Amino acid sequence: MEMKLSTANTLESNVATWSLPEVGNVTQNRMLLHLFFWAVYVVFFGLLYGSYIDDYYNAFMVELVELPFKMALVYFNMYYLMPRYLLQKRYLEFFVYLLLLMGAIAGLMQFVLLPFLIHPIFCPTTCTEDSLTFYRFIKNIVNINYVVTITAVIALLKYWYSHQRAARDLTQDKLEAELKFLKGQIHPHFLFNTLNSLYSLTLKKSDNAPEVVLKLSGLMDYMLHDANAPMVPLDKELAYIQNYIALEEVRYGDRVDVQFSATGSIAGKQIAPMLLLPFVENAFKHGVSTETKDAWIRIDVKVTDGKLVLLVENCKCSNKASSSSRDMASGIGLKNLQRRLELLYEGRYELEVEEEQDSYAARLEIEIE
Repeated sequence: MEMKLSTANTLESNVATWSLPEVGNVTQNRMLLHLFFWAVYVVFFGLLYGSYIDDYYNAFMVELVELPFKMALVYFNMYYLMPRYLLQKRYLEFFVYLLLLMGAIAGLMQFVLLPFLIHPIFCPTTCTEDSLTFYRFIKNIVNINYVVTITAVIALLKYWYSHQRAARDLTQDKLEAELKFLKGQIHPHFLFNTLNSLYSLTLKKSDNAPEVVLKLSGLMDYMLHDANAPMVPLDKELAYIQNYIALEEVRYGDRVDVQFSATGSIAGKQIAPMLLLPFVENAFKHGVSTETKDAWIRIDVKVTDGKLVLLVENCKCSNKASSSSRDMASGIGLKNLQRRLELLYEGRYELEVEEEQDSYAARLEIEIE
């Protein structure tokens, strides 16, 4: 509900900003664009009408005399009628008011400007009494309709572009917030497991405790600085995983056999941070977290042809591990990963999970170029 209200308020704010621009926001460039538009309009229709009556001077003079009235109608339509009626879907009222105003301007031009200014000064011979007919009145409305239509289309395109940009910004902000939330779910989980390992070592008064603290410090530095970037070097991400494995090996000792390999063209590749760790973390948590001996984990990373393939396999060393290993396949862990992959690598990844009687495997393939 809050997101919907925020979206509505943002869009309403955009409409208000577009419809009632502040004087301070009317920059010099914008004024020049408006002046350029009206200059092009006068030149185009002056040449067009001048070629029709074979009198370019009078044609340009007529256009210049009528220009202030057309400008007043255009800006009133753009900044009052359209935001108040057209954009609020009050179409009938909009067209009624617009036609009335166009009729008023056309009448003013025909029955005031033409007989008292244009006729006696600019065209005493070419302007005749026929110009005061109803037919001429309709032609004036059609003439005015050109500039009103052109400017209305420009204004609508500008509004549509602003609307689309605001929608894109809202979508992007929402995606970034969701990614931060999903990434944040990983950090506490990882820290909890590592601190638990450190707690076990301190209880045993192990000499490896200082080494664990040092490695944990390095991992924390990576999480607090590098992991906040949208992308990180792949070799740095793999080094981070290796440090994590080293921490777990200190904890488990010779009770688990961990084999890690990384091959292919790794240098220069980029990847989203903390994306591969949950697979490795899950293998330790659900595969070898019990006191069972002869546990094993296989981690293989290959980079070929712009694709990264990660294969993580672990044994089911006990009923407890076998039961808990399903969490990755059906629980929050995989849902979190899939959501991050959809946001970051939509249409560019494949994720497969496979559960055998004695092992569990997860395979991820993503395009990293």
